[in-house]
Amino acid sequence: MADSEHFVRDDVRGFLDMLEQLGRPGVEEMPPAEGREGLRAMTALAEADARELAVVRDLTCPGPDGEIPLRFYDARETRAPGPVVMFIHGGGFVIGDLEVYHNLCTEIAHVLDLPVVSVDYRLAPEHPFPAAPDDCEAVARWLAASPAELERQFTGLVITGDSAGGNLTIVTTNQLANEPAAVPVLVQAPIYPVASDVSEHQSLKDFFEGFYLTGPAMAYFTEQYGGEASDPRHTPMVGDCSNTPPTVLCTAGLDPLRDSGREYAAHLIRQGTEVSYFEFPGIIHGFVTLRKAIPSGQTDLAAFLGAIKVKLARIAA
Repeated sequence: MADSEHFVRDDVRGFLDMLEQLGRPGVEEMPPAEGREGLRAMTALAEADARELAVVRDLTCPGPDGEIPLRFYDARETRAPGPVVMFIHGGGFVIGDLEVYHNLCTEIAHVLDLPVVSVDYRLAPEHPFPAAPDDCEAVARWLAASPAELERQFTGLVITGDSAGGNLTIVTTNQLANEPAAVPVLVQAPIYPVASDVSEHQSLKDFFEGFYLTGPAMAYFTEQYGGEASDPRHTPMVGDCSNTPPTVLCTAGLDPLRDSGREYAAHLIRQGTEVSYFEFPGIIHGFVTLRKAIPSGQTDLAAFLGAIKVKLARIAA
């Protein structure tokens, strides 16, 4: 795709040029274990440093198929009752983990000044759909009950995550809207999510190759994950989104998934949900964990997190 057709930021162009020079095979051309190692290596190279926090602790919670690993973050040793952020990582349901998203979770905890719990849900292809949404719903309900292990009293949930984790953010929020947990979801905040069937979207055609997340990688992730696009826990826009809480949603202008996020935001707005929607121009999928290589993405992340703060302040007022 010629650059003249799309605005590409200078730091994004530099990163894409570096990727081209590296010439690594696509994730769809390697076993899952190698893909996971590759994503960890890329993040170590390209992601901003972690923030220093008072609390960073690994623990587990009960899940439908054994214990679910979690990582708990807090900028404060103790705090008054308030919301908790549940973070659900991306990686196409196949290649993400707690380590890849560690630095981002420290940033979220620092900026929002809220406790954050990152979820290490079961990955495909070893554990295909619906293992991931089952695990995420179990964690959300566990957090909502203010478990003693976290020594915090939670008044509500903020559910966020990127890409596949953006999909799971919406799915988990919808599940808790349909069958409420001990405390409500106050805000959902999906980051460049898969919300609808992306196969026919113009953005998939426009950014099929050469913009980090590729069409072949998307097809591979979809196949590994399994499930049916007609299932609302797989493709949330086919289900009932009428009770969706206030939403902060962002997309990246050069992302094959861009139009899925646009479509979902428009759907929520049409039904009367309070939505803050950001489409960050000239930047690629994955930018929230590439902030050293793409420094301009830090400003976009700050705008996104700032909108979550505004929503929470409005709810508390």
